[in-house]
Amino acid sequence: MLHIVWLKRDLRLNDHAPLAFAASRGPLLLLYVVEPEVFEAADFAPQHWGFIRESLLELRNSLQPYRLSLVVRHGEMTAVLTALKHELGSYSLVSHQETGNDITYQRDLRVGAWCREHSTPWREFRQHGVTRALSDRNRWAQRWDAQMSAPIIDELPLTAACITLSAPSTPTQQTKGIEDLDLIAPLINFREADKANRQRGGRSSGIDLLRSFLDDRGQNYRSAMSSPLSAADECSRLSAHFAYGTVSIREAAHALWAKRTAVLAMPLAERPANLLSALKSFEARLHWHCHFMQKLESEPAIEFYNVHRGFDGVRNEGALTADETAKFSAWKMGETGYPMIDACMKMLHATGWINFRMRAMLVSFASYELWLHWRHTGVYLATQFLDYEPGIHYPQLQMQSGVTGINTIRIYNPIKQARDQDPAGIFVRRWLPALDRVPLEYIFEPWAMPTALQNHVGCIIGQHYPAPIVDHALSAKFARDTLWALRKKSSVQQEARKVYNKHGSRNPAREGQPKRIKSAVHPLSPPIDTQLSFGFE
Repeated sequence: MLHIVWLKRDLRLNDHAPLAFAASRGPLLLLYVVEPEVFEAADFAPQHWGFIRESLLELRNSLQPYRLSLVVRHGEMTAVLTALKHELGSYSLVSHQETGNDITYQRDLRVGAWCREHSTPWREFRQHGVTRALSDRNRWAQRWDAQMSAPIIDELPLTAACITLSAPSTPTQQTKGIEDLDLIAPLINFREADKANRQRGGRSSGIDLLRSFLDDRGQNYRSAMSSPLSAADECSRLSAHFAYGTVSIREAAHALWAKRTAVLAMPLAERPANLLSALKSFEARLHWHCHFMQKLESEPAIEFYNVHRGFDGVRNEGALTADETAKFSAWKMGETGYPMIDACMKMLHATGWINFRMRAMLVSFASYELWLHWRHTGVYLATQFLDYEPGIHYPQLQMQSGVTGINTIRIYNPIKQARDQDPAGIFVRRWLPALDRVPLEYIFEPWAMPTALQNHVGCIIGQHYPAPIVDHALSAKFARDTLWALRKKSSVQQEARKVYNKHGSRNPAREGQPKRIKSAVHPLSPPIDTQLSFGFE
C-alpha cells in the first residue's frame, strides 16, 4: 500500500519515525500542505513562512539521493486528502503527533474523522517528550528519558520507492499543487513583511548551530543567557529549528550527552571551564521544552483561558478600551518610555528573537504595569517570535502574567533589568538612537534628565523619546496587591492544588523542585512550579 508521509513541524529526514516507517514498507509520497486557515491565522507571520520555505527547499534538495521528491499542496487538509484519494486510490497516512494551536488541533480532529470515514489508516508517531492522553505528571520525566534515549534514525533506505506528483490531475479551487514554493506567498493574505534579519531556515543551519554551541559558543551559556548583549551569540539559537523540526530534540539530547562524555574523559586540567555546567543547563531546557508543551497537550484550552480559573475577570478579557488600546500600541511599537522595554521590542521587530529573560520582562511589563490580558499581548508576540511554539508560548504567557496559581508572581523592574543586563547602555543605544547622547547616568531613566541637559543632548522627553507610559512603582504595587489578595482566598488555593496536580513538575533533580512557600508568599499557597523557559535559548 502507498504511504503518504504528512510533514508538519518536522522538516527533516533524520530521526523521522514516520518517514522511516513508510520507507521500509513500500512506495511513499512525501507531502507538505500549505493550509490557508493555518497560514492566515492571527498568530502566523511572513517570517514563519520564510523559515518554513527555506527549510522545505533544503529538504527537497536533500531528497535526491533517496529517489524521493516532495509534493506541496495548497488547500484545506481533508480536501487535499480527498483529491489525493481520487488520484491515487487507497493509501495510508503517517505523521508525527503535533501539539499546536487550536486550529491545528481541530484540523487533526477533522483529519481523524475523514480517515475513519474513508477507511484510511492514520498512524502517528511521537516526536517530542510529550505524552498523549496523560492522566497526571507522575513518572513524566522517566517517559521523557525513555523517548530521548531511544536510538536516532540516522538514515533512510536508499531503495525507498516514491510516487511523484507535481500537480493535481484535476485541479480544484480547494486544492492546488505547488512546485515552485515562491508561488505560495501570493496565495496567502500576509499582513506584514518578512523580517530581513531573522534566522535562516534549513536543517544544515540548525546542525551548524548545534555543533558550534556544543563545541565553542555555549561554554559561558549559564552566565551569558540573561543579557541581550551576550545571549544572541552564546545561547544555542536552536529554538526555531526545534519549532519547525529541522532538528529534533532527541538529536540535540544525544549530541549533548556525547559531548559531556567526551569532556568527562578529558583530564581535569584540560576540561573547558564552565562547559559541564553549561551542558547541564542546556539539558534542563531540553526537558523544560517538552514540560511546557505537555501542559497544552493535556489542556488545549490554555490557549484561550487562564489555567487557574480563579483569575478569570482580574483583567479585561474582552475588547480593549481606548486607554488599553493606547497602552497596547505603545508596548507593541516599543514606545513605552522605558528604554529596556523599548529596545527589546525593537530588536524583536528586527530579528524575530530576544532572549528568555527579556521575553519574560516584556510580558511582565504588559501584564503587570499595563494590566493587559495575556491573550492580546500573546497573539502579537506569536507573530514576532520566529520560534513561536504554541505549547511553550501559552503556558509561559500565563506563568509570566501571574494567573497559574502555582508560580510565584515575578514582576520585572525594567530599570533594574537594564542596569543588570546592559550596565554600559550599549544595547539600549544600539536599538534606540534617540538616546545615543544621553549620559549613562540617565540612559535607563531619561525622564529624570534636567531640562537643560535634555536640550544639550538633543533628547527632549515627550518629543524625541516618549515619557513613561505608567509609573512602574505604582502600577507594579497595584498588580502585586491585586494578585496576592486573590491568592490568599481559600477557594483560589484549593484550585491551585488541582492545577499543580495536573501540570506541575515532579522531577526535583532536573525539572525544578516545587518549592514550599517562603516568607514572601502566603503560607497556605500551594507548591511553586519553578520552570523558566520561554521559547528556547
